[in-house]
Amino acid sequence: MLTGERELRDLIGGNAWLTRALTVARDSGLPDAWIGAGALRDLVWGERYGDGFDPTTVHDVDVVFFDPARLSRDDDQRATARLAAAWPEAPWQARNQAAVHTWYASKFGGEPIAPYRSVAEAVATWPEYATAVAVRLPATGELEICAPHGLSDLLGGVWRHNPARVDVALSRQRLARHRPAQRWPRVTVIEPG
Repeated sequence: MLTGERELRDLIGGNAWLTRALTVARDSGLPDAWIGAGALRDLVWGERYGDGFDPTTVHDVDVVFFDPARLSRDDDQRATARLAAAWPEAPWQARNQAAVHTWYASKFGGEPIAPYRSVAEAVATWPEYATAVAVRLPATGELEICAPHGLSDLLGGVWRHNPARVDVALSRQRLARHRPAQRWPRVTVIEPG
């Protein structure tokens, strides 16, 4: 068990909105579907370091899945539409992690990346350690957590650059766009560089 896993389970289990999102993702039929990144961070940091969690401020609900047989961006759009049809109120964004290598360099620059072999391998490269976490609710009902770098930054309120894939310049752009110190005043920001 990861350090802090029980705390994360309690926060998610106590939030009907995220629990519904997890249920929709599970029931969508997308293979190996998880919710991670910003929506999860917003819940934890809103509850622990801000004024509470407000789902209306969630920019997108990142649903990641793994399907090596469907690698087109059209498949991502169809997956997003499937989620939106099931629950239109959530701002869904589905991305097949098996296909990231087909578009990453054209979107973010740099050299092409190797294909990911799993959702966990993809999650390990997400831009901040606090957002390099994904969760899913399998049919058994016991929340599963994917946190390749652990939960300490997410639960401890630390915004820290993950250099696995994102360079310092992009990390600084993300920091300026997300403004974590203004949104969650008690969060610690470690400047990239």
